[in-house]
Amino acid sequence: MKSSEKGNGVATATTRSPMALMGSSRNENEEEVNTSMRTAETMLRLVPMALGVAAIVVMLKDSQFNEFGSVSYSDLGAFRYLVHANEICAGYSLLSAIVAFMPRPSTMPRAWTFFLLDQIFTYIILGAAAVSTEVLYLADKGDSAITWSAACGLFTKFDAPGKYISKTIETTVFHG
Repeated sequence: MKSSEKGNGVATATTRSPMALMGSSRNENEEEVNTSMRTAETMLRLVPMALGVAAIVVMLKDSQFNEFGSVSYSDLGAFRYLVHANEICAGYSLLSAIVAFMPRPSTMPRAWTFFLLDQIFTYIILGAAAVSTEVLYLADKGDSAITWSAACGLFTKFDAPGKYISKTIETTVFHG
């Protein structure tokens, strides 16, 4: 306890309880934890943005050329959808990183909003990747059940979808 004199000469005790001392350090520790959590969340939200931008650059720059012509991402609707989905998700990641970095108290509605939006945009990217993978597989391997020949590596629509054992034509001969 500390004693101090007031103007009337009476000594009064001013105390700082141990709980008050612990409370002030607890608030400082909570602020440090909150700041480090905000920084970590911001960084984790910036990683998908960087990956989305990298995917966009790869898709925009990539194309294939040979003697039959060229193919780029814009020739297939699934790849255009993938590029646009990456653009939207990268923009969302940037905006959510900005919001996460702002010092505000964390509330349940804010946490649920982030959770639901994260789920929605994750499913958008997964859907775009699945569709693009299917289109790429069909272009590479073809589908003999629907007589769709492989396009990648050949770049022609006129090859047969299946493998032939023999290329001879069978004819019927009548003897008379």
